[in-house]
Amino acid sequence: MASGDWQRKAVDWLQGRQGPDDLARFSVDVAAVLVIVNFFVRTSWLGWVALALLVYSMFRIQSKNLGARSRENASFLRLLGPVRPWVQNPKAAFAEVKGYKHAKCSSCGQRVRVPRGKGTLRVSCPKCHTKFEVKS
Repeated sequence: MASGDWQRKAVDWLQGRQGPDDLARFSVDVAAVLVIVNFFVRTSWLGWVALALLVYSMFRIQSKNLGARSRENASFLRLLGPVRPWVQNPKAAFAEVKGYKHAKCSSCGQRVRVPRGKGTLRVSCPKCHTKFEVKS
């Protein structure tokens, strides 16, 4: 068997299936954390929960019901809310917090991103065009 042959077969097998999405990745990550905690705590139920999460993520990855899995993933991402960037890409989220400050428009509540360390800035809201000052 050639070195790329198994990769082609895996791609062919996953054709038309869900594949890994945010919820599947999150459940695998939580399962890995539970396995590490179980290594120190030594409780059997923690291992079973980790195994159930792995089975659930494999079910999601192999599912051909794309509509249902997509709705579940969208609900999961909505549920995460402001924590979402930290779950999806912690490195980029940390860089965002380090480099930028987020302010809310006083009239419409739209969030506006301004660079940190630039003093007081006069910002125009992109949604309602109200001008307001922000200390960066």
